[in-house]
Amino acid sequence: MDKKRFPDKKSVEDHNAILIDADLSRADLSGADLIGAELGHADLRGADLRGADLGDAYLTRADLDGAILDGVDLTSVDLTGTILDKE
Repeated sequence: MDKKRFPDKKSVEDHNAILIDADLSRADLSGADLIGAELGHADLRGADLRGADLGDAYLTRADLDGAILDGVDLTSVDLTGTILDKE
């Protein structure tokens, strides 16, 4: 089954941040409000997350390889099994 594609910040906000198994690869999510977002198994490869608010988000088994994370506080984020860098 193909992942549902969410190319930008607006498409994420319209879907109430229930983004399990979503394709957010290379999406511009800079400054997005993703507090409490459910991003388990999401494809965030190469996504621009600069300044995004991921407080209490769930990124279990998400793929963040190559994502831009400048200014993102991951302190309260569930990163269980998350891929941060494949190298």
